[in-house]
Amino acid sequence: MATTKSKKTTRSSKSRATAARTKKAAVVQTPVVEKSGNPLKGFFARKFDANENILTIFKSPRIYGAILGEVLGTMLLTLILLTLGVYQPLYVMFGVIAITMAVFALSGANLNPIITVGMMASRRMSAIRGVVYLLSQVLGAWLAFLLANAFRTAAKEPAAFPQMAEVAEGQFWLVTMIEFVGAIMIAFFFARALAYKRSTFTFAAIFGGGVCVTLLFIIVVSSTYLNLQNNFILNPAAALMYQILPAGGEGFGEVFGAICSALLTYVIFPMAGGVLGFYLADFAARLSGETCCDKCIKK
Repeated sequence: MATTKSKKTTRSSKSRATAARTKKAAVVQTPVVEKSGNPLKGFFARKFDANENILTIFKSPRIYGAILGEVLGTMLLTLILLTLGVYQPLYVMFGVIAITMAVFALSGANLNPIITVGMMASRRMSAIRGVVYLLSQVLGAWLAFLLANAFRTAAKEPAAFPQMAEVAEGQFWLVTMIEFVGAIMIAFFFARALAYKRSTFTFAAIFGGGVCVTLLFIIVVSSTYLNLQNNFILNPAAALMYQILPAGGEGFGEVFGAICSALLTYVIFPMAGGVLGFYLADFAARLSGETCCDKCIKK
C-alpha cells in the first residue's frame, strides 16, 4: 500500500515538473533593449583591409581589374556628360545605372572623384587605392574627351565641342554652392546604396535614381530661380575635360585667379561636398541603429 502511494507521489511530482517546464517555455521572453551609446563612437574606424598599402596593393591582379573598370566606366560616363550634359536627367540616370552594373564587380563603380574622396574620408577605402582611383578617373575622362573630339573633327563641317558656360561676375558663389549641394546629394545616395550592394541592380538603381533627383534639383534651381544655364557638371574629372581652366588673360595674376576660381567651383567644393554626404549618411545610419557589416569597397 505504501509502495503504491509512493509511486503516485513520484508520478505527481514528475507531472508538476513537466507542467512547470512547459509553462516556462510558453512565456514570451521580453527582449532586452540595450542602452544606446555614443553614436560617434568608432565613427572613423577603418572599414578597409588593414593589409592594403602601397607595398601590397599591386601584388594582386584585382587592382588592375579595378583600375580598368574605373577608366572604362569613367570614360563612358564622361561621354554621356560631354554629349548630353546634365540637362537630360532621365538619359543620364539610365546611363549611370547601366555603367554602374557593368563595372561594379570590378571596382565598386566610383566613377567620380566626389565618391572616391568620400570613400577615403569615411575610411571605406585606403589612401593608396583612392589615389589610384582618382588618377584612373582623370585618365578615363581624358580618353572620353579624345574619343568625342575625334568623332567631332571627323565630320566635314565639325560642330563646336560643347563647353560649359563661363561663370559670370557675381555668380561665383551661386554656381559653387549648387555644385557643393549637388555633390552632397550624390555622395549621400551612393553611401546609402552601399547598404544594398549585395544586389548590384538595387545598388545601381538607388544610385542612378539619386543622380536623377540631384540633376532635377540643380536644373530647377539654376534655370528657374537663378537664371543660370550650362554651368554644372558634378564630376571634377569630367569638369577638367570641359576645359574649365582658362588658358589666357591680361596677366599672370588674372589667369591664376581664374584657375583658382574654377578649381574651387568644380573640384574642391564638390569633393568637400562628397565627404559631407558620406558623413551625413553614416551619421544617419548610426542614429537609426543600422550597422554595417560589409566592407565598403570591392576587390
